Amino acid sequence: MADYAIGDLQGCFNEFSTLLKRVDFNPSKDHLYLVGDIVARGPDSLACLDYIYRHQDSMTITLGNHDLHMVACHYLNKPINPKDKLGAIFNSEKLPTYISYLQTQPLAVYLKKHNSFIAHAGLNPNWSIENALKYAEFAQSCYQSAKANVFFEKMYQPHPTHWDAELTDFEKFRYIVNYFTRMRFLTNENTLELSAKGAINDSKSLTPWFMHPNIKSLEKNLIFGHWAALEGVTKLKHVHALDTGCVWGGTMTLMDLKTQQKIVENSALLSK
Repeated sequence: MADYAIGDLQGCFNEFSTLLKRVDFNPSKDHLYLVGDIVARGPDSLACLDYIYRHQDSMTITLGNHDLHMVACHYLNKPINPKDKLGAIFNSEKLPTYISYLQTQPLAVYLKKHNSFIAHAGLNPNWSIENALKYAEFAQSCYQSAKANVFFEKMYQPHPTHWDAELTDFEKFRYIVNYFTRMRFLTNENTLELSAKGAINDSKSLTPWFMHPNIKSLEKNLIFGHWAALEGVTKLKHVHALDTGCVWGGTMTLMDLKTQQKIVENSALLSK
């Protein structure tokens, strides 16, 4: 029995299936934690989603921004971006089933036996693990609710700068979702900065979330994806960046949660 985590698939099914074969993944006894963004931009999002759905008892997704956006497009009848290459999913007769399945998945999980916290973009440095899980549960209750369409509609409005008890449920939902699925940099005022998406630079005004003192001193493993520009490097032994840019011609990374060994598969794009 083994537990694994894997970086953003983004429709790269061949690399995904190859990695599972390389570790002899057995759905009857092993478990895979996907850090999110299983769909969008790559060549075969439908194959990725369908495989995960068929093996859902041995798989857990911490939803990413692309996953939530796809669900939102379904609920709001929004046109999909051609660049996301989601046509096959939206044309599938199983679309409602896939959407319902994604809504059962969390934004974050904590695995006590591995002392590991997993979320698509990471952990808000101002949150304890316990509070982060409570916020994740609140957000999940929103996107599972009868008002899910309204929450998805409000998801695209401006990010609340600070958490406040006076925020509406819609604003709280947006605040939580943005930290779990879109976070990269923090400002000097320790607030979320959503426009910068590149690699870490020498900017004095922005700090990678995982370099915050609360994260650097945390005695737990943090596992995340979302930030391909990091190329898997955080320089912190307990912070593991698993999005290594397979969809952009980089690699796909799978990690054994017990040994922390990382197994890397080159993108098929490298051979083209």
